[in-house]
Amino acid sequence: MQRRALGVLFTVLMAAFLIVAVAATGHGTRGWIVAVAAAAIAVWFGSLALWGFRR
Repeated sequence: MQRRALGVLFTVLMAAFLIVAVAATGHGTRGWIVAVAAAAIAVWFGSLALWGFRR
């Protein structure tokens, strides 16, 4: 049960960072830097979420 809860937590964090990445793209060059960093963190959280949902 605890691994599933971690999977849900990391999925929510991944979605939040994806929203930040998309929102940052409209703010010039610095926004793109933030967007790339946020997308990289979202991918990382996504891999942790997959780990949490596997048995």
